[in-house]
Amino acid sequence: MAWMVCLPGQSQQQPANYDESKVPAYTLPALLVSNDGKEITSARKWEKIRRPEILSLFSEQMFGKFPKGDIKTSYETLSFDPDALNHTAERKQIKITFEKNGIQHEATLLIYYPKQVEGKVPVFLSYNYFGNHTVNSDEGIIITSSWSRNDQEAGVRNNQVAEAPRGFQSSRWPIQKILDAGYAVATACYNDFFPDAKEQTGNSILALFGIQSPEEIAPDGCQAIGVWAWGMSRMMDYLEKDPRIDADNVILMGHSRQGKAALWAGAQDKRFRIVISNDSGCGGAALSRRKFGETIQAITNNFPHWFCKNFNRYRDNEEALPFDQHALIALIAPRPVYVASAEQDLWADPKGEYLAAYHASEVYRLYKLNGLETKTMPPLNSPVMTNVGYHIRTGIHDVTDFDWESYIQFANKWLDK
Repeated sequence: MAWMVCLPGQSQQQPANYDESKVPAYTLPALLVSNDGKEITSARKWEKIRRPEILSLFSEQMFGKFPKGDIKTSYETLSFDPDALNHTAERKQIKITFEKNGIQHEATLLIYYPKQVEGKVPVFLSYNYFGNHTVNSDEGIIITSSWSRNDQEAGVRNNQVAEAPRGFQSSRWPIQKILDAGYAVATACYNDFFPDAKEQTGNSILALFGIQSPEEIAPDGCQAIGVWAWGMSRMMDYLEKDPRIDADNVILMGHSRQGKAALWAGAQDKRFRIVISNDSGCGGAALSRRKFGETIQAITNNFPHWFCKNFNRYRDNEEALPFDQHALIALIAPRPVYVASAEQDLWADPKGEYLAAYHASEVYRLYKLNGLETKTMPPLNSPVMTNVGYHIRTGIHDVTDFDWESYIQFANKWLDK
């Protein structure tokens, strides 16, 4: 079977709007007015009053709540190579086992550390789509994730099984460039936490709570994106224990659907020092009310297993949302956040992504921090790196060297290295 990457929206069920003149007039919900109408005038009021309100809205109406209850977690080092990647890296592979109600679920974390840096190092943490072995042609990477074979983005349909080749997505993972900059890289396959298909609930982390099908999930219960965000925090748990990782300087990066999960994880978990959204579009960084490119109706039609069921009430009804995605980005404050778009990725609405970051900036200003100052998007390939970073680059929906070079530069600017 030939491997190819389908363009986002290829399976869309209705025509998308790509005409700015057809974007409806809209009013964004106020970030700095509480539910009872009080004006939020300080970072303290934001933290105590408005932030919890917005966090609750996203949890109840969009991403859903993760089930309550403790999960036993254990770690096992599967391999360690002190001399990987042409003597430039140390490579560790860790099996994370989650256990509850007599059920076990496993995920495999791959970490590369830069050999040239002694002591603790900052790290970029990000999911991969097709298995750890696809991020680099390194023969030492263990192939562990069978569910990485079933991802829609790879052109696999109807649960056809085909093994992703080793190094298949190495173009998205310039690991040597990241290591040379003094950063570690940590990744796991997102399917280890929730296989990306609507019929796979019983093979996800939710099975530990006795949930085997979508029908058993409450209207405000989380599905895949909520589980993926939860998994990001569980990988963070391990990084806090790793003696080579500077756990105060963990940069969370997500591309596309994982950009959505990264923003949600970063909103909930303040341990992530920097949060980066790469081409996350609808349900991520893009304003829903613009109804440009992918819409709530399209995304919930194509991926009914991503969001909580309550989110369906906003299909072709975006104006009824009690929030918009600028509020999700604002929940990252005061930590640095970076939103990236691609010129040809209209399905993800680059302008909507920029405007969401722009409007989120008013919360950063409560902390006396700098955000995006104008509604006018920057020129192509010209990153803005205030506490709210943004770039739009030439090209398509992807992760490129330009993106990573920008993220490294952003991290260098804001981390205490």
